[in-house]
Amino acid sequence: MVMIAVLSCFVLAALAPRLHSLTGRQTGWLLALLPAAIFLYFASLIPLISSGETVRHAYQWLPSMAIQFSFLVDGLSLLFVLLISGIGFFILAYAGRYQEGHPALGRFFLFLLGFMGSMLGLVLSDNLISLFVFWELTTISSFMLIGFNHEDDDTRKKAHQGLMVTVFGGLALMTGFIMLGMAAGSFELSEILAGPSLTEHSLYLPMLGLILLGAFTKSAQTPFHFWLPNAMAAPTPVSAYLHSATMVKAGIYLLARLHPTLGGSASWLTILTLIGALTMLTGIILASRSTGIKRVLAYSTVMALGTLTMLLGLGTEKAALAAVTFLLAHALYKGALFMIAGILDHEAGVKDFRDVSGLRRLMPKTTLAAMLAALSLAGVIPLFGFIGKELLLEAVLSGSRWQLGLTIATVTANIFVVLVGALLALKPWFGKTITTPKAAHDPGPALLAGPLTLAALGLLFGLMPAIPADYLLRAAASAVYGEPVSGTLALWHGINLPLMLSVLSLSLGLLLYRFWTGWREHTIFIERLSQFGPEAGYNKLMQGLVSFSTWQTKTLQNGNLRHYLITTLATVVLLVGWAVLRLDKIALNIDFSGLQLQEVTVVGLLLITVLAAVTAKSFLVSVALIGALGFGVALIYVFFSAVDVGITQVLVETITVLLLVLVLYRLPEFRQLSSRANRARDATIALLSGGLITVLILLVTNASSMNSISSYFLEKSVSEGYGRNVVNVILVDFRALDTLGEIFVLALVAIGVYSMMHLRTGVLPVTNADKRHAVQKQREKSAKTGVKP
Repeated sequence: MVMIAVLSCFVLAALAPRLHSLTGRQTGWLLALLPAAIFLYFASLIPLISSGETVRHAYQWLPSMAIQFSFLVDGLSLLFVLLISGIGFFILAYAGRYQEGHPALGRFFLFLLGFMGSMLGLVLSDNLISLFVFWELTTISSFMLIGFNHEDDDTRKKAHQGLMVTVFGGLALMTGFIMLGMAAGSFELSEILAGPSLTEHSLYLPMLGLILLGAFTKSAQTPFHFWLPNAMAAPTPVSAYLHSATMVKAGIYLLARLHPTLGGSASWLTILTLIGALTMLTGIILASRSTGIKRVLAYSTVMALGTLTMLLGLGTEKAALAAVTFLLAHALYKGALFMIAGILDHEAGVKDFRDVSGLRRLMPKTTLAAMLAALSLAGVIPLFGFIGKELLLEAVLSGSRWQLGLTIATVTANIFVVLVGALLALKPWFGKTITTPKAAHDPGPALLAGPLTLAALGLLFGLMPAIPADYLLRAAASAVYGEPVSGTLALWHGINLPLMLSVLSLSLGLLLYRFWTGWREHTIFIERLSQFGPEAGYNKLMQGLVSFSTWQTKTLQNGNLRHYLITTLATVVLLVGWAVLRLDKIALNIDFSGLQLQEVTVVGLLLITVLAAVTAKSFLVSVALIGALGFGVALIYVFFSAVDVGITQVLVETITVLLLVLVLYRLPEFRQLSSRANRARDATIALLSGGLITVLILLVTNASSMNSISSYFLEKSVSEGYGRNVVNVILVDFRALDTLGEIFVLALVAIGVYSMMHLRTGVLPVTNADKRHAVQKQREKSAKTGVKP
């Protein structure tokens, strides 16, 4: 059932465009039935999981490589699944109305459901390899979602930026996973977590660094945080989903999942707490200076991700409980706030705090949801965000290392969090009403159901924290900590130091809100510093790559085929030849005693054919002689009983010669022969290349370090490959992955050829939907500028 839940998202994603063409504006609600069903199924597992049990399903994928589709449901994965499916239900319904009328809405649903399935697979996978596959699928699908409005150059640039950063981290993560599997002796997470800690393993530091690099890039930790705010170029439903409960928390999930195995060391504590604290402060300070509503939310998400990383770095029982509590609170209020930002854009036409105020009378329901969510963000009692903040302060205060520094950083961050919460709770709704570009009003249920429900849950869980604690959070914290966690959640713990720090941060945050404009003016230097920040470094790196690519293209890929061959062959001769010369013993053992007359005759004819081909002064003569050379090679195959390979050689050679003749027949004769110096150079490289290949073949055939596998293929061809043609069985069975790779290469070439055949002035053919969307964009542009299209 778990596997069906994951794969059903991909099936429905493939059907989404067709369903949209049939059901129109109701598609969002219809597609939302799937995440609703997934939510209900996994919710039925809550009693079992909360009692300390786990559920595991395994399906064989590549048994010979110990790779299987295995899924694990415990407290941590269940928490993420309920967030992904629950918020996903509201996002699909929301997107159907928010994106209504977009000509590519069906494609949007395809990407969104594909992303949902990828995230479900990621958090449920019990195998490192399948987890990595789903990890990369989230990268690809999020790239398609962020760059959905691909007509805009800036959107494409920002989507590409997010892709490059996360793919870089993904490559590091793949290497780290391989090292982790080798160190643990298994690629199954359940077996790795049940085994001993790997902190003393010789591979610990390199695999920890690689895994952390993958997690940090995905979850936008400093210095990789810059891609997340730029991803706000995506449509608001994407921002609400990817940046509340899904993609950006994938790295947090990975750190939490591997904490029992990799956590607890000094390296883990140092790296995660310092990077987390730095990210927390960086995100919230940048949020306090921003004026775009979605950008403020994005930077506050960076703050939340840094906070979670810091808590996981502390690694205590209190920190584990605080982490999962803070994660749930953040998903509830941030999902609601992103959708409210979309409502302001959709219903009022505003995206900036400076352009809006006094909407509470025009949008009372939206105001209510916004205030509840924003106050939870600020950590105001009695909302669930207040409990999360209290647990955060308790965890930091109980830490044994860097307690003072982390406490100061946390309180400072909370002050700015209160400022951001006040901006979101007060600025758009109170004060003098400003006329908005659109007639502001509360939206329909499709847009408002999500924010109201999520905000109401924040209030409910704040008033009754035992509900999430007993049924979900304690089990999730136990999975993170690696041992049963017995902590409890309560709205009131009496007057203590965390409460006093909360009151202090609330007071200073409201004071800072009062002087928000002055704060922005006095911190203008932060914007100037951005030109030296990580994003500037990324841009410089990309420019350097482009410059290097331009240089190497002019130098190595200048359109001269002879130059390509010379460079390639000379490089191979130098590198491989040097490796051969460094061998301790070179045993060629050339023996001509078994040669027969027909074999000598064929080899002599081949040599004569080669000499004639390289000295010919006609295209057609050269092609004909090369064809004769191929037929001679086919004869050698026949002499050594490889008749099927000989037939294949004849067929390939015949087709190649015919195609070359058809093309070259229309070309003129050689107009200019190469100089003697060039021919001498080419002959030297050719002789060295051929000689090197000959030496390598002789070395391989004379090597006796390994037994021949020919007998294995002959023995297993019929019994396991179910074929008597051994060569065919090797290609389609024993070496099926190689053949599959070749098929992929041919498919990519075919796609490239198809694209080139359909190029018209450098533009690929567009669909009618694309044309209608382009016309709509042009009309909108002309309406703004007053210039007729």
